[in-house]
Amino acid sequence: MPGDLPDLKMLALFGCGAVLLRGAGCTVNDLLDRDIDNKVERTRSRPFASGVLTPLQGVGFLGIQLLLGLGILLQLNNYSRILGASSLVLVFSYPLMKRFTFWPQAYLGLTFNWGALLGWAAIKESIDPAIILPLYTAGICWTLVYDTIYAHQVFRYPYFHINP
Repeated sequence: MPGDLPDLKMLALFGCGAVLLRGAGCTVNDLLDRDIDNKVERTRSRPFASGVLTPLQGVGFLGIQLLLGLGILLQLNNYSRILGASSLVLVFSYPLMKRFTFWPQAYLGLTFNWGALLGWAAIKESIDPAIILPLYTAGICWTLVYDTIYAHQVFRYPYFHINP
């Protein structure tokens, strides 16, 4: 209810879930980009690009992240479980968007802000479009701004340039 403190269990579930799924997205990204990352000074030392970890180890780590995420998801209501599971399409496909579109930031916004939909659904067991869509859209716009700034830094600073 407005004015009440948030449910601490939900805060813990969503905090852990955000860390796990963000980590899973990073794992997928690093696995897919390992051959590119070893040519970029900024990313050369990442575990897969540097060869510290093998792709098989990465897939195993990803499996652990997803299994822990499933444990969190199963503590939510059925509506939230379906909505949460559907976010995996975004999580797994986002790393590919920089190869197929000039606006990967928009897709990142869709992915990162899915938690707004999921959080509402976990508390209300439904989605009220009049309330949640403006919140989701604002989150997407915010992501577009900060990630576009970050993307432009790639072209401005030599630290980000690809070494042939």
